[in-house]
Formats: sequence, C-alpha cells, structure tokens
Amino acid sequence: MLAFPSMMMAAEGGGPASPFEVNFGLFFWAWIVFGILFLLLKKYAWPAIVQATEEREQAIAKQLEEARTHNEEAAALLAEQQKLLGEARSQGQQLLADAKHAAERERSLALEKTKQAQEALLDRAKRDIAAEREKALRALREEAVDLSLAMASKLIEQRLDSDGDRKLVLSYLGSLEEAN
Repeated sequence: MLAFPSMMMAAEGGGPASPFEVNFGLFFWAWIVFGILFLLLKKYAWPAIVQATEEREQAIAKQLEEARTHNEEAAALLAEQQKLLGEARSQGQQLLADAKHAAERERSLALEKTKQAQEALLDRAKRDIAAEREKALRALREEAVDLSLAMASKLIEQRLDSDGDRKLVLSYLGSLEEAN
C-alpha cells in the first residue's frame, strides 16, 4: 500500500520507479501512522494483551504446581502401594509356610494315628490268636482227658497185659478217628 503512491508518481513522471529511491514525504507519513497506531495499541490493546499473557502465565504456573503436587501424591501413593504389596507378599509367604507346617503336622498326626490303629489291630489279632490257641489247647486237653478217661475205663474193665492194653488203646483211637 505504501509502495503504490510512489509507483503512481513514477508512472506520472514517465520513467520506471526504482525500488531504492526514497520518498521522504511518504516516509514521514508512514512514521506518523505507525506512531499513532503504536500509541493506540499501547493505550487500548497492550494492557489487554499483557493481562491475557499474565493470566496465561499464572494459569500455566498453577497447572505446573498442580502437576507437581499430583506427581508427588502419585509418587507417595506408589511408594505406599509398593509397601503394601511387599507386606502382602510377606504375609502370603508366611501363610504358605504356616500352611505347609500345618499340613506336615496333620500328616504326622494321621501317620501316628494310622500307626496306633495298626498296632491296636495287631495287638487285638495277637490276643485273638492267643485266645483261639488257648481255646484249642483247652479243647485238646479236654479231649485228651476224655480219651485218657475212656482208655482208662476200658483198661479197668478188661485187665489185660501191656500188649493187650496197647491193642485196646489203638483200637479205641481208630474208632475215634472214624467217628470224626
């Protein structure tokens, strides 16, 4: 826009206008317009621009402070969470160790109970066997006594010599075997 009047003047003069020629009238008015615009901007626009810049600066500073605060809170929460996680891990390991010990105790108790039950069963079986043996021996004694009494009564009824007694006992034993 400033170059347009100088071009017009050069066109009126008939010669080509040089871009390096200085027109002092145009230079003067350009500085006057610049100064007026500068003063108007300084009086009306500059305070609003400065205020907006300061508000923006304060908002950024506030956001930075909030971010720093949030970062510190997050770091504190992370440290607390890691501490709690460590405590939970140690509690879990302690619970696992306690469970292993309890399982080992239960296994030992079950093994001991089984061993005691086995020993009790074995003792009972031994007692039963001993009782049955005693019963069988008692029956055998009673049978032997009965046999002895039967043989003695046969011997007393017939007074024979020792060969005769022997034959009598053998025949009686044979008759008993046939009866069974």
